[in-house]
Amino acid sequence: MVVISLEQNEYSMKHTVTYYECDPQGNVTVGMLINLAILVSEKQSDAVGLGPDIVGQFGGGWVITNYNIEITKLPKVGETVVLSTRATSYNRYFAFREFWIRDQAGNEYAHIASIFVYMDLTTRKMVQIPNEILQPFHSEEVKRIPRVGKLEAITSEELLLRQDYHVRYFDIDANQHVNNAHYFDWMLDVLGEDFMKTHRLKKMLIKYELEVRYGKDLVTSEVAIDDATLMTKHRIGTQGNLNAEANCWWEKLA
Repeated sequence: MVVISLEQNEYSMKHTVTYYECDPQGNVTVGMLINLAILVSEKQSDAVGLGPDIVGQFGGGWVITNYNIEITKLPKVGETVVLSTRATSYNRYFAFREFWIRDQAGNEYAHIASIFVYMDLTTRKMVQIPNEILQPFHSEEVKRIPRVGKLEAITSEELLLRQDYHVRYFDIDANQHVNNAHYFDWMLDVLGEDFMKTHRLKKMLIKYELEVRYGKDLVTSEVAIDDATLMTKHRIGTQGNLNAEANCWWEKLA
């Protein structure tokens, strides 16, 4: 890791893409792209003295509710990229954070807009964000944080592809819930090898409704494909509950 900038509310670091972060074509997977974004935000938090131990002293932790992911190009295995993040704005209950993945010349590969909330780790409910864990980021206090896009839900008339997955012990991270990357894997895997090899993801909106916990039996991933617009609608469910949903826009490869 090489830190290349540390400003009041922006942090950047270099990262060399490894083989285990990539798909069979050598491109970073979307799930790993999100993991890299979380990595740089954690490094920024550590740099301003707000590591997970400090944040946890207030009885809670950060939880992501929404992502808007816009992808120009996915980094390749062995490539060194620049990961950047900024805690852009916040209000009493929501924090808006942005991420960028660029090449070393400054060309943008991806931009990610995200919304975080602060969750009480005992009640598993959203609570007001403690001011002490906001101030060091020097982000802007606003009445309304930016919207990250409105999702189009799957309708009952749409033809679905469906696949069930088991929640494994090693799907759970140190926050005691399913790591965010697995939601992307579940959502996109159901599209199948042929689709994934012949299409490139351009944009993805994802909203988390209810966390998936270990021991929740089967996770059901469903997708509706609109071939005319190259848009896919996704949802993740457990035991009749909606856990997450997403919209994806694709480009067909030549």
